[in-house]
Amino acid sequence: MIPPSSSKICAELNGRPIYRRDFTKVDGRQLYLYGYSQHRLDPLPVKSDALSKGGEIRWHPLRQEWNIYAPHRQNRTFKPSSAKDPLAPMTPNGAETEIPFTDFELAVFENKFTSLHALAPVPQDTPLFKLRQAKGHCDVIVYGPEAEGNLHSIGQDKRKLLIAAWNDRYETLFSQGHKFVLPFENRGDEVGVTLHHPHGQIYAFPFIPDVQQKSANAFENGFDLTELIKDIERDYQIGSAGGVRAFCPPFARFPFEVWFAPENHAPGPWTFDDTQIDGFAHLLGDITRRYDTYFGRETPYMLSLHASPAGYESSFHFSAKFYPLLRAPKRTKFLASVEQSTGVFTVDVMPETAADILKAI
Repeated sequence: MIPPSSSKICAELNGRPIYRRDFTKVDGRQLYLYGYSQHRLDPLPVKSDALSKGGEIRWHPLRQEWNIYAPHRQNRTFKPSSAKDPLAPMTPNGAETEIPFTDFELAVFENKFTSLHALAPVPQDTPLFKLRQAKGHCDVIVYGPEAEGNLHSIGQDKRKLLIAAWNDRYETLFSQGHKFVLPFENRGDEVGVTLHHPHGQIYAFPFIPDVQQKSANAFENGFDLTELIKDIERDYQIGSAGGVRAFCPPFARFPFEVWFAPENHAPGPWTFDDTQIDGFAHLLGDITRRYDTYFGRETPYMLSLHASPAGYESSFHFSAKFYPLLRAPKRTKFLASVEQSTGVFTVDVMPETAADILKAI
């Protein structure tokens, strides 16, 4: 048996310890197992696969932005059968998975098909366009051993464990010098999900992406999300819990877009107290439930956490954002020519109407 000392306390919630076990996979990638109990299981034997660490970052001279090119991701795992689910716990004599244990509570590991990597190759200089090394880090975060589920069904305790894992990875990745860290979840075929086992991802960037830089500039120049939350409470708020609000922003770009934000300034969820973590966790599940109830199906969405980039902590106000890809039951919101060509979104549902609908559920 693995001794208890292999796990350490990485956080506490309401006096309850959160343990993290660090494990090095056969191919050298790190696996982190988070839980309310110490993980003591012995690993099952696995083989080592070669890892692809290619890719580069190129500058778009007209859009004035950096983009990642990762051709090795073209052959990543695509909708495997349940018997070959790479995010499931392993069974003796069963198929190899990313988690070589027979059980776990929540797991984080470095993506095998990573877009950004600490050992990314140095690109060759070219006179045609600017290049930079695709240094960074990409994690996969698996919500649990169950092959089915969502942010509502996994329950409040698991959602709080997820937030603890996000915060632990924030601390580690920022300490390694990354400029922006983005936890996110893609859900549903319409978003392009290739693995249906409930999971999310975390990208750590070597630069501040354009969207986050513009947001940071807005906060530096005086935009006050605290005041906005107060001003829109009557017409746009859906719910609140533990000092965190859920609302449809009046300038939403997606139909039924929902934000979560603390009532008072916080650069990221790592500054949340237990009450705020509890409220944030509750709202993550509550809005997922409301989406699925209204649309009558598993709602495809993009969820992303917008915490402060490095260096902007004193002004940046954290928010988490749901971007659903439905505009009505059985009707998909497509990002077509206008949105893709200009960046100007056409929104089919008024945000105040979306707030009323979701609030009523």
